[in-house]
Amino acid sequence: MEADEVTIREQNFHSQVREYTICFLLFAVLYIVSYFIITRYKRKADEQEDEDAIVNRISLFLSTFTLAVSAGAVLLLPFSIISNEILLSFPQNYYIQWLNGSLIHGLWNLASLFSNLCLFVLMPFAFFFLESEGFAGLKKGIRARILETLVMLILLALLILGIVWVASALIDNDAASMESLYDLWEFYLPYLYSCISLMGCLLLLLCTPVGLSRMFTVMGQLLVKPTILEDLDEQMYIITLEEEAIQRRLNVEYQAAELERELEKVKSKKTNLERRKKASAWERNLVYPAVMILLLIETSFSVLLVAFNILYLLVDETAMPKGSGGPGIGNASLSTFGFVGAALEIILIFYLMVSSVVGFYSLRFFENFTPRKDDTTMTKIIGNCVSILVLSSALPVMSRTLGITRFDLLGDFGRFNWLGNFYIVLSYNLLFAIMTTLCLVRKFTSAVREELLKALGLDKLHLSNNPRDSETKPSANGHQKTL
Repeated sequence: MEADEVTIREQNFHSQVREYTICFLLFAVLYIVSYFIITRYKRKADEQEDEDAIVNRISLFLSTFTLAVSAGAVLLLPFSIISNEILLSFPQNYYIQWLNGSLIHGLWNLASLFSNLCLFVLMPFAFFFLESEGFAGLKKGIRARILETLVMLILLALLILGIVWVASALIDNDAASMESLYDLWEFYLPYLYSCISLMGCLLLLLCTPVGLSRMFTVMGQLLVKPTILEDLDEQMYIITLEEEAIQRRLNVEYQAAELERELEKVKSKKTNLERRKKASAWERNLVYPAVMILLLIETSFSVLLVAFNILYLLVDETAMPKGSGGPGIGNASLSTFGFVGAALEIILIFYLMVSSVVGFYSLRFFENFTPRKDDTTMTKIIGNCVSILVLSSALPVMSRTLGITRFDLLGDFGRFNWLGNFYIVLSYNLLFAIMTTLCLVRKFTSAVREELLKALGLDKLHLSNNPRDSETKPSANGHQKTL
């Protein structure tokens, strides 16, 4: 019996070591990728080793860690779905014995833990540390800045805890709830993270419909459009003349800031025209329509899934994202179409995440928040990392709430209080379906609305919010035409 117990303990120890090693390797890959992404956008500073350079480097490492955690949160649900299908297809395969339910649950718990750590500790520390100078009367240096940062973090924690305490007392004022207010670890932090999750899901509800409609414009800018009734040589000739005219004006005038911006726009148009000329007929006439049709199919399919989930919520309680204990990892397929259905779910989850990020940076409130290559301050990088972390942490919850996947939320992700509220979940689904449909209708009817406004003579009133209304581009006959 003692030998058997020792063997069991050794097996448990080796399995835990293997799981931690796999988690470390996965996170190391995400950290390296995140570091290259941030350094691509970070503003280049001087190479001297002064105090500010050390502070910037520490903030950079913390921001990289946060972005890596965000990437892990995005990959969490797709990795779990594909792991479930692999274990179901090859249950006795020796080479995938490392892929088990314990590893999946461990990844979910680590993602939840690190998300809380980054959101409530590391990112506030990085921001306050970057902005700190040290208290007056103390010797300036790293220690003084760390002391000021810690004091600010303590004050911030007291402020947040006070707000959560008051909000909890106002919402639920019974004896049991009042007792739980004094339990920091079991009540405060889960309740606070539940509120943050709800805010993230609301932000996704705002950004994703906008991003789904905006994706058509973004892909249209990245791909080469078909040339229908256009003379690219003539347009190239006109753009070249414009560029030469602006260059001559720059040589004469002294107020050159506005002319330089105009010259950059003309050069950008010229680069796009050169790219369109070099593109092959296959790229122009096949790739662009195929991508647009694919985007339309994915968007329509996601709206249909949400519509079916609304009906499912009305007739079956198990459609609720909380409290629906599933069969476990590797015991049953959670998709009707098996491996193909799981692959479609993963594609839709990634598509929704990309659309939410595009929609986030398309909103007017966050337009100036967009990072620029080699010209983004460290403060803005911290803000972007926090925003991406909130969106990515709420992505698994949104995907399960909308019925994109039937994979149960594991760890702390499935313990949010509001997930058990039928009216909140139903309203979330209804709002998502309505807002996405309205954004798509507005997107595809914008050209018709502009033509109607022109026909009625109302185009001069600027009733359209399309940013292209104020732009001009050369027409085929060489004249400037206002769109």
